[in-house]
Amino acid sequence: MTHPTYHNLIGGQWLPAAGGETILNLNPADHSDVIGEFPASTAEDVDRAVAAAKKAFATWRLVPAPKRAEILVRAGNILVQNKEKYAREMTHEMGKVLAETRGDVQEAIDEAFYIAGEGRRLFGITTPSELPDKFAMSVRMPVGVVGLITPWNFPMAIPSWKLFPALVAGNTCVIKPAEDTPLSTYNLVQALVEAGLPPGVVNIVSGLGPQAGAPLVEHPGVRAVSFTGSSEVGSLVAQRAAATFKQVSLEMGGKNAQIVLDDANLDLALDGALWGAFGTTGQRCTATSRILLQKGIAAEFTERFVARAGKLKVGNGLDESVEVGPQINRQQIETSTRYVDIAKREGAQMLLGGIRLTEGPYANGTFFAPTVFAGVSSQMRIAREEVFGPVVALLEFSDFDEAVSIANSIDYGLSTSLYTRNVNRAFAAMRDLEAGITYINAPTIGAEVHLPFGGVKRTGNGHREGLGALDFFTTWKAVYVDYSDKLQRAQIDNAE
Repeated sequence: MTHPTYHNLIGGQWLPAAGGETILNLNPADHSDVIGEFPASTAEDVDRAVAAAKKAFATWRLVPAPKRAEILVRAGNILVQNKEKYAREMTHEMGKVLAETRGDVQEAIDEAFYIAGEGRRLFGITTPSELPDKFAMSVRMPVGVVGLITPWNFPMAIPSWKLFPALVAGNTCVIKPAEDTPLSTYNLVQALVEAGLPPGVVNIVSGLGPQAGAPLVEHPGVRAVSFTGSSEVGSLVAQRAAATFKQVSLEMGGKNAQIVLDDANLDLALDGALWGAFGTTGQRCTATSRILLQKGIAAEFTERFVARAGKLKVGNGLDESVEVGPQINRQQIETSTRYVDIAKREGAQMLLGGIRLTEGPYANGTFFAPTVFAGVSSQMRIAREEVFGPVVALLEFSDFDEAVSIANSIDYGLSTSLYTRNVNRAFAAMRDLEAGITYINAPTIGAEVHLPFGGVKRTGNGHREGLGALDFFTTWKAVYVDYSDKLQRAQIDNAE
């Protein structure tokens, strides 16, 4: 059976990789199903793409920001028209269920319309000068050519978080999508092309991290890099970018805690825990991988949680009745399996799952059973390290202060959640939990595009997606206009 062949987008042309090598994009629910063949790019392809982006920058930066924004509006409308098609293609290549992939495309739509509005709000400031007859202001300027490296778990939403603010700010882009999910990024960029984006403003270089991602990070023509992925790879990105003084935005791992107090609405907390732990098959940086239970409700919550998790339907995400799709590839299955073994060795009690599903409809895919561990201490690796799979650890605590201490005891700080009816505890949690995001009576997943997204500690380096993205994709310029018609010297002529 034949399958489509895709090319890199460089300078408005669709080109194969310079070396001629390709990567097969496989359906994680059925590895015999080849979605398409994509370029396995190298440094030569990156060079071409950066050169195209640099050439396009000369004219794109001069397009008024509101006009740049109009292209995003048109692209958003194209995404609306193709939402169901793009969602199905995303489930086909990534595996998560259709309800989630529709949400992924919707997030790109929301981002397009939100950031388009920023085309008329690229505000600087005016301020009084310390000298007479002198005007002072600051303006935002584009950075230049930016490199974008995106993950496979949100293969349209996260590229939109990076591409759209970069574009409205006047930058040109080279994006390297995850090798497991390039098609969704191609669909997103195709919407921009159809919307009238000039050639070379966005370029796609598909391929593996070491062969395509590393040359993009290290390229002297790239002025900033925005990366979403693991903390281990993010550390390498930061180190390599530092050699050429690039600005770097890192959004990395998480080990997110949902805290359930004795006074919580348990039905609501259970709903949130199931969605947070097993949505996207646990393959979210915001996934609920730790559930902290106050001792008064721990036994009831655990029993009900395990019973409901055991009834979740696992299968091909294109089946509307399926609730948990496959893991993305064999490597992720191996990681989930390894952490199950680690948890058992450290003394955690496995209450559910813990195995790869291989029989019948699961035979050709990468499926892992929803997995629950109880009797977990805060020092166990299963409670401290990111699994990125459908594996959740249940921990118990005595009081609120202990819960906060356990939640904060790890190296990550992305998302946190507290279920309580006590408003005092809610506000204390908002203040004291060490994370970029805190939810009250809601799960740890579910970011909205107009709020800042990112974390602290090993999760990020201080930059944010959403609100704050324009701060990364612009640089400040101070402008002075002296209309006194004489030499005036700041800090000297105003000293008295």
